[in-house]
Amino acid sequence: MALLTVGHRGVMGVEPENTLRSFRRAEAEGFDMIELDLHLSKDGELVVMHDAQVDRTTDGSGLVGDMTLAELRGLDAGLGERVPVFEEVVDAVDVPMQAEIKDAAAARVLADLIERRRLHERIWVISFHEEALRETRERLPDLPVALVTGASTPTAPERAVNLGAAMVSCELPHLTAETVERCHAAGLKVISWTVNTPEELARGRELGLDGVVTDLPDIRQAVSAGA
Repeated sequence: MALLTVGHRGVMGVEPENTLRSFRRAEAEGFDMIELDLHLSKDGELVVMHDAQVDRTTDGSGLVGDMTLAELRGLDAGLGERVPVFEEVVDAVDVPMQAEIKDAAAARVLADLIERRRLHERIWVISFHEEALRETRERLPDLPVALVTGASTPTAPERAVNLGAAMVSCELPHLTAETVERCHAAGLKVISWTVNTPEELARGRELGLDGVVTDLPDIRQAVSAGA
C-alpha cells in the first residue's frame, strides 16, 4: 500500500506556510492530505497560523490572540499572501485536511464549524494537547482524531487508545520500530514528521509507516514513483 502523503502547512518548503497559495500548491502537487494549524483571534475567529505569535511568518509582531481578524488581515504572510481563516481553506481546496488545534477553546469553535459545514468526511482533528482532543471527541464522537507527539512518542500508543484516536503523528527522530509495532497492534495508523530527505523517506519505509508529513513536493513525487 502506498504511503499517505501529507503536505506540511501546505508545502512550506517552497511556499509561504499556512497560506492559501501553499495549500493550493499542495493540492496541485497531488498530496493526499494537507496539514494546517489553528489559533483563535481576539474576536474568536479560527486563524490559520502555526505560532502563537505572528512575528516569524508575517511582517507584524504580537500574539495572534491579542489581534482581531481585521488586524491579522492587514499583515503580509509572505509573497503578498494574507493570513487565512479556516473556512477559506475549506473553500479553496478539495483535498482532505488535518487541522491541528492548540487548546480546548479552538476545539469547540472548530467542532461547531465542522458540524455547520458538514465537513466530517474531510477533516481530521490533530493535536499535541490531549484536552483538545478529548473536547473534540465529546462534541464529535465519530470524527477521526490523531495524537501528535514529539519526545513523548514511546507512550503514544497507550495515550492514543485512551483518547479514542485512530492515528498518531510522531516526530521521526523519536520513533522506533517497536513503537510503530505497538501502534499497529492497537489498530492505530502511524505517520511521521517531518520527512524531507530521501534518507528520511527510506527510514519511514523501514519503520513500516502508514504515511509521511513533508514540506516538499519532491517527497510526494518520490512516494508516487515508489522511490
